[in-house]
Amino acid sequence: MAHSPHRIDVHQHVIPSFYRDALATSGIGEAGGRALPDWSAESALEFMDLVGVGTALLSVSTPGVGFLTDPGEAAGFARRLNDHAASLVSDRPGRFGQFATLPLPDVEASAAEAARALDELGADGVTLLANNRGIYLGAEGQEPLWQVLNDRGAVAFVHPAELPAPPVDGIPPFAADFLLDTTRAAYLLVRNGVVRRYPDIRFILGHAGGFVPYSSHRMAVTIANDTGRSPLDVLDDFRSFYFDTALSSSPAALPTLLAFARTGHVLFGSDWPFAPTPAGQYFANGLDTGVDATTLEAVNHLNAGLLFPRLASGPRPSTRTAPASTRLRQSAQRKAARLAFKLVQPGTD
Repeated sequence: MAHSPHRIDVHQHVIPSFYRDALATSGIGEAGGRALPDWSAESALEFMDLVGVGTALLSVSTPGVGFLTDPGEAAGFARRLNDHAASLVSDRPGRFGQFATLPLPDVEASAAEAARALDELGADGVTLLANNRGIYLGAEGQEPLWQVLNDRGAVAFVHPAELPAPPVDGIPPFAADFLLDTTRAAYLLVRNGVVRRYPDIRFILGHAGGFVPYSSHRMAVTIANDTGRSPLDVLDDFRSFYFDTALSSSPAALPTLLAFARTGHVLFGSDWPFAPTPAGQYFANGLDTGVDATTLEAVNHLNAGLLFPRLASGPRPSTRTAPASTRLRQSAQRKAARLAFKLVQPGTD
């Protein structure tokens, strides 16, 4: 299938230099077992043009501001990150959007910063790490934050963090633990009734929801047995989530996601730059070759356009205005990536 333009990428990260410096000062040089990658607005736009992304919604990945143990310092740093992201959006209207960083596990400060970012900065939503120092989304005591988000019909992008447990030697957290972390948060958001009590919050689960589509019926039966609710009602709650395709549009994972998710609830995601450019191209090719044209258009931008109306008629990638040498190089990169994707697929024997 041909290269697909005008994608809306709901899972792309920003790593400002002052954030990298603050992490380094705290002895943090990686996230999820991966070294912090380089980031600049220019390199982000180059990647976006390569894979056909018109607009990217930027978020700060794990550890967010959770590495700062002083609540006031964490809240202030979240404000700084959000102001910086708002300036990136202002400088390149249409190409970038923003999911605001919140200083969880401080619920009151997070509710206040969510209100400020949504009301004053015009953020497109907020980022919620699945767990913050071991406290998961859906735990008791988070009602003030849910109320602020629900009152505004906000989008909440749920991104995994490192599990509150020692890592296993030889298994980088991003490879498997991240998927469990998202699944745990989704389970508690459903089990403890958050998605029912606050129906106007639109939750996006990163990386196709971790294990949620695959294990949804098993979890629904467990919750139903635990709470006395109907398994069908529980499944309906799990299907209320939105899901992005970051690192998940493979021939093995994509069919399960599309079979489970509600129509209109699957969104394009790349996870760049933590997922390097070749990985972004690989999974973009999985989407381009794995679904029909109508589904592809919906996942690429129509579904996100309904969730974020201001992006519905956003810009297309700017490759046509790039130098001829850049266009030729990107064309060669796309052809090589498509060939690599075909070669990696397993046989049918």
